[in-house]
Amino acid sequence: MAYKQLLTALFSFLWLHNLQAQEHRIPDWAKSAVWYQIFPDRFRNGDTTNDPTLADIKGCWPHNDTAKWAVMPWGADWYAFQPWEQANGQDLNYNIQRRRYGGDLQGILDKLPYLDSLGVTALYLNPVFVAPSLHKYDAAMYHHIEPTFGPDPEGDKRIIAQEDPANPATWQWTAADRLALQLIDACHALGMHIIFDGVFNHMGVNSFAFQDVVKHQQSSPYKDWFVIDSWQDAEKGTAFSYTGWFGAHDLPEFREDSNGLVKGPRDYVFACTERWMAPDGDPQRGIDGWRLDVAFCVDMDFWRDWRAHVKAINPDSYLTAEINNDLQQVLPYVQGDAFDAVMHYGFAALCTDFFIQRRMSADIFMTQMQALVQAYPDSVAYALMNLLDSHDTPRFTSSIHNPHLVSFSTWGDFLRDTRSSNRDMDTRKPTDKEYQLQKSMAVFQFTMPGAPMVYYGDEAGMWGANDPDCRKPMVWPDIQYTPEFTESDGTRRDTPDSVGVNGTMLRHYQKLGAIRNTYPALQTGSLRIIPTTPKTGILLYERSLPGAAPVTIIINTGSRHHNLRLRNDDSRVTSHTDLLSGKHYGSRSGKMRIRIEEGEAMVLIGE
Repeated sequence: MAYKQLLTALFSFLWLHNLQAQEHRIPDWAKSAVWYQIFPDRFRNGDTTNDPTLADIKGCWPHNDTAKWAVMPWGADWYAFQPWEQANGQDLNYNIQRRRYGGDLQGILDKLPYLDSLGVTALYLNPVFVAPSLHKYDAAMYHHIEPTFGPDPEGDKRIIAQEDPANPATWQWTAADRLALQLIDACHALGMHIIFDGVFNHMGVNSFAFQDVVKHQQSSPYKDWFVIDSWQDAEKGTAFSYTGWFGAHDLPEFREDSNGLVKGPRDYVFACTERWMAPDGDPQRGIDGWRLDVAFCVDMDFWRDWRAHVKAINPDSYLTAEINNDLQQVLPYVQGDAFDAVMHYGFAALCTDFFIQRRMSADIFMTQMQALVQAYPDSVAYALMNLLDSHDTPRFTSSIHNPHLVSFSTWGDFLRDTRSSNRDMDTRKPTDKEYQLQKSMAVFQFTMPGAPMVYYGDEAGMWGANDPDCRKPMVWPDIQYTPEFTESDGTRRDTPDSVGVNGTMLRHYQKLGAIRNTYPALQTGSLRIIPTTPKTGILLYERSLPGAAPVTIIINTGSRHHNLRLRNDDSRVTSHTDLLSGKHYGSRSGKMRIRIEEGEAMVLIGE
C-alpha cells in the first residue's frame, strides 16, 4: 500500500510539474523576436478617403469639436501652428491633442515589406479599437477597430449602431475589422507575429457602457461597470461623480472586487479577447498576443484568470505587461501565472544612465545589467521587450543631447523634465556624434538577452521630446517635410533642422536585424562578460549557445581609440569578422589584436 501511495504521489508530482512547465512556457518566437512598435495615427496614411473628420474627435480632450479643424499635413513643421490652429487662440498642447494625421491600417499593410527589410519579426500596435483620441487609450469599445483606420468609416458606424454591444451574438465584422484581419494574415504570411494593446483598466467617456450610465444613472444595465462615487439625484442634491484613471476625467475606471474586474466588464473583455484571438473560432486568423496597458492597476487574480483564457485559445500566444516599477514590484507579474514578459523599462533606464548620463563606469554598468538579466527566470529574460524609448518617453536620440536631466529611473520626474515645455529640454536635431551614440546603443540593444523593440522611426533617425513630441508622424522618403524652423515656445530658429530619413541609420538597423535573425546565440544564448580596464569605457561580452557560433561584442563608449588583445581559445577559429563593418581580424598563438575607435561597435563571429 505504501508503495502504491508513493507511486501515486510521484505521478501527481510529475503531472503538476508538467502542468506548471506548460503554464510557464513562453513561445519560442517571442524569445527570438525583433519587435517594432507602431503608433497607428502617426505611421502611414495609406488611404486618404478614410481620414477622420471633426465629428470623429468628439468626446476627447480638449473637447472642442466646433472650432475650425483639418487633418494635419504629414510633412508640416511640428511646432508650427496651422491657420485653423492659430484661429482658436489656444496653446501648443491644446492644438497638438486635436491633431490627426490620418495614419491607418492600410498604411501599415503597405509598409510590411519595409518592416520585413528591417528584420522585424513581431509588431506591437498601440490601441486600434474605436476611440476619439489620437492615442486611443480612451476606448469606446473593444470589439471593433476604429472606423477611420478602415476603408468605410460611415458604413462601419451604421453596422455598429445595429448591435447590442454587450451581446457578442449581435456583433458583426465591419470593414475596418476585416482589414485588421487582412493585416494579421499578411503578417503571418511574412512570418511576423502581431499583438494588440489591451486597455482593460478603463474605457473612455465615449464608451457605450459609460454613456448609458450617464443617461440612465442607476437604471442603466452598466451601472456596476464603473467606480461611481455619487449619482445624480435632485432630491438629495447630489451630482453624478465617478473615478477616472489617475484622476483623468476622460477615463472612467472599471470597478473591481476581490477577483479583479466585476462580472460585466470582465465578461466583455473575455469575449473581445476571444474575438480577436480566434476570429469566427479560428486561432490561425487571430492576433498572437497582447500588450497590457497599466497592468499594475488591475488585480492579479483577474490577470491569472485571463491568462488561462488566452492560453486556452492559443497556447503559443504572448502576453507582455506595462509595469514600469522597481524590479521587485515587476517580478511577481512574470512568475508564469500572469504574464510572459514585460516592457523592459529597467533596461532602458540602465542604458540611459550609462550611455547617455554617464552615471557609472563600464564595469559597474555591465555588472548591474547582468544582475538585471539574471533576476528574471531564464525563459522570461529572453522574452523581455528590450526598449530604449516608446510612446511614453522622449526619443532616446533626444535624450542623448539632454544628458543633464534627471535619471530615467526617477520615472515621474523624468517624464516631467523631458517634455518640450521644460526650458532645459533641448528639442533640436541630433548631431552626427549623437547619432553615432544612438548606433552604439542600438548594437547593445540587439545583442543583449531579451528581444529588441524598435519604436517606429528610431531606425530613420527621428527625434523628439516626451509625449506628445515622441509621436511625430513617421518620416518617409516619398514625403516632402518642411524644415523645423519653429521652437516649442513658438519662436523661430536661426537655422532650421532638416527632416528626412537618415539613410545611414536605416541601413544600420537593417544590418542589426539581419544579424540577430541569423545568429541563434544572440537570441537565446548565454551572456558572458569579459573584464576590461574600467576607465577605457569598453564593453566586451560574448553570447554563446551550444552547437552555434559564439558572438563577441565590443562597444567603445570612451573618449579615445583603444588597442585590444583578445584571447581565442578555439584552435579551429583562425580569424574573426566584424559583421557590422565586414573587416577581418586574424589570430596568432591564440590571441587577436583589434583597434577600436571612439564610438565604434563591433559584432565579431569566428571563422
